[in-house]
Amino acid sequence: MSGQMFYKDEFSAYLKRRSFLLRIGLITGGIFLNSCYKKIRSAKYNIQGALQGPDANAGHLLRDKLKLPVAKNTRKVKTLIVGSGISGLSAGRWLKKNGETNFEILELEKHIGGNSYFGSNKIASYPLGAHYITIANNDDALLIDFLKEIDVITHFEGQLPYYNDYYITFDPEERLLINGAWQEGLIPDFGVPVADKKEIRRFLAEVDQLKNTRGNDGKFLFNIPLNSSSTDENYRKLDKITFEAYLKEKGYRSKYLLWYLNYACKDDYGQKISYVSAWAGLHYFASRRGMAANAAQNAILTWPEGNGWIMKKLAEQLKAHIKTSNLCYELKPISNGNTLVTVWNTKTQLTENIEVEKIILCAPQFVNNRLLENFNRNIDYKAFNYSPWLIANITINELPESKGVSLCWDNVAYNTPSVGYVNAAQQHLNLSEDKKVITYYLPLCDFEPAIARLAAYSRNYEQWLDIVIPELEVIHPGITEAIETIDFWVWGHGMITPAKDFIWSKNLEKAKLPIDNKIFFAHSDLSGVSIFEEAFHQGINAAKQVINATS
Repeated sequence: MSGQMFYKDEFSAYLKRRSFLLRIGLITGGIFLNSCYKKIRSAKYNIQGALQGPDANAGHLLRDKLKLPVAKNTRKVKTLIVGSGISGLSAGRWLKKNGETNFEILELEKHIGGNSYFGSNKIASYPLGAHYITIANNDDALLIDFLKEIDVITHFEGQLPYYNDYYITFDPEERLLINGAWQEGLIPDFGVPVADKKEIRRFLAEVDQLKNTRGNDGKFLFNIPLNSSSTDENYRKLDKITFEAYLKEKGYRSKYLLWYLNYACKDDYGQKISYVSAWAGLHYFASRRGMAANAAQNAILTWPEGNGWIMKKLAEQLKAHIKTSNLCYELKPISNGNTLVTVWNTKTQLTENIEVEKIILCAPQFVNNRLLENFNRNIDYKAFNYSPWLIANITINELPESKGVSLCWDNVAYNTPSVGYVNAAQQHLNLSEDKKVITYYLPLCDFEPAIARLAAYSRNYEQWLDIVIPELEVIHPGITEAIETIDFWVWGHGMITPAKDFIWSKNLEKAKLPIDNKIFFAHSDLSGVSIFEEAFHQGINAAKQVINATS
């Protein structure tokens, strides 16, 4: 994440949309958030916490191109990486692994990690964004090597990797509140009519077959990383229709199945089946086929701080290269073939120029649009749509009793706005502890992203409580009395959405191309899917391009 910014056309229509939002009641005159931590107490609920998000002030500086003080010095760096999310850290790791040491990683925020950032309190560490990965596909050699490097894979038994037992999600893993009780697993089953169960089984059989089907080029139809998927046009054309249209064409009408598929798309893409492409919707189910010696296929790996743990592992060997609180403001080509980068330090309030030979931009494309105004890329940046999210970390002194399966790692309620909550303490060895932190995830997908983003920025702490508390009370009647604190984190551009005709579009292919073999790109939005594996591979691919261009 590199700040909360609007596209130029979004900002120019700001007042008009704000008036519209006020009329329909989405906002009530709240304030834009900033990244400062400040405890707030709600008089209505008697709950205290904070409302935070990425650094909006620095983001607006870039968006509005406000004039900076003149830089007093210029220094040289061979390779500059802009952004310290997973793709930026992965690029830095690969450079260092291959003997490159003259590089820096610039990060706008005071911390590293992008949407793998995390927080902590006296009870537990907890995620502020991405919170798990699955075991790797067995043909993903680069990811498996990294997981071995950080002791997530401890050894092999035969041909299968053995994963560290402490990182495989502890039982019980997931449950769904449906028809008045908690059932095991997230696929609707308890109280579901026989006809609906039959339709659910039909869909699962279809995607299971697709998972193991190869296209006319011999590649799996759906794979991770996405660029290793089949180019078979008979299936890639599914990117041109919505998942909803595909399901209707196939005769899927069960409200329970459609709820589950909406949940899945909201969980991974931040949007509903009516918005994402059919190819992306099927990829969610048919792309993972990882096998392990000691875990079920596609088992989940997680940590109390979510992907913050794996992010820290990527960053361990890069500390000397990372500079936080540094806003990359402008890029200009210079006569000797290098690029002059203007950087604003948000702590010292000083500007400096850095002359670089190569750059890896690991920022999302709406940021690159601002940075590359001196370069002609001919990219349609409006095609990149990012879903806003609210994350709420809720400290409770006890969880009210409920019917059915007991507290799991992942806890979802049927037909509610959120995609549920995860129990940050699930991987603690002491599972009997009373106080817990649960992390609640709400994709803001009831309106188109630009409007939902503006509404999110405009809400205050009390208004977010009015959205979250009622749903929590439906899930756990009486929970409000057990809540000690709620800390909110708003991601204005939480993740790229694989909308119809995006993943395999010519526009996205153009966005991946380097500029003059000097400026390279790495971000999960260039894959169209915001998952760890894509960002990890994007970083490596860009670093390889830099090394090849240098040699």
